[in-house]
Amino acid sequence: MSKNRENWEDVLNPEIMRERLISISMFITAFELLRETIVENLRSFYADGYDSDGPIVGEEYELHVLSKNRSIVHASLSWLLENGAIDINDVRSFDEIKKIRNRVVHEMLHAFTKGEDFNVIEAFDPLIALMRKIGIWWVVNVEIPTNPDYDGEEIDEDGIVPGCILSLNLMMEVVSGNTMFLEEHRKARTAADEKH
Repeated sequence: MSKNRENWEDVLNPEIMRERLISISMFITAFELLRETIVENLRSFYADGYDSDGPIVGEEYELHVLSKNRSIVHASLSWLLENGAIDINDVRSFDEIKKIRNRVVHEMLHAFTKGEDFNVIEAFDPLIALMRKIGIWWVVNVEIPTNPDYDGEEIDEDGIVPGCILSLNLMMEVVSGNTMFLEEHRKARTAADEKH
């Protein structure tokens, strides 16, 4: 069978296309969570206050973060690099992940017309690893030291699961067809309604 004919077989197969689109959607979502993890923690850390749009940034954020690069993401990566949260290989990994993300977003139509597979599954592991690394560093080096509830407590870094990882895991479970969370939500809502 020719490659072109094989591609069209995949394109017209609902199961293959559904799986492909779910993979692409989850990869794009995971990338956006990674981007948010890189940028938003720093924006909040340097916030001068908050309004309905979120953190209000001021001179400290401009000076310590934004001055490092025209790109807010790369400026934030530079700050994380300088502060030991990540290393240069992590920056390179982010750049590779971003290339795949950009290609997927700009060439998604090829998944339909040419049956092109973007191999986003291969990019998931480094993306998750980077998200986890930054999230754990942030908890251990910023959130715990600034929370007096943890004074003198021994912290098991292996037991830390950053919120972004929890969110992504939940989405992946739901997309895979797991209805447990929906059922738990309904039970909790019913119990709350019965109290009122």
